[in-house]
Amino acid sequence: QVKAQFESQANKSCAVFAAIEYKTQVVAGIIYFIKVQVSDDEYVHLKVFQHLPYENQGPSLVGFQTGKTRDDPLTYF
Repeated sequence: QVKAQFESQANKSCAVFAAIEYKTQVVAGIIYFIKVQVSDDEYVHLKVFQHLPYENQGPSLVGFQTGKTRDDPLTYF
């Protein structure tokens, strides 16, 4: 659901966009830290905020890290 937001903010187009791993942090909603494969050997880490259900809003991309590999640990940022 955040592919278009990532492509716009990173100014790139992704043929592949597959979530590999994720972690969550509960706040006034949920923050997801997601490792995403964007090409054969390129990965990015996304920070996505999911609002509480009663707010009726979709997920928002609030940050990302590029230049990651499949083996890089998924950390909070």
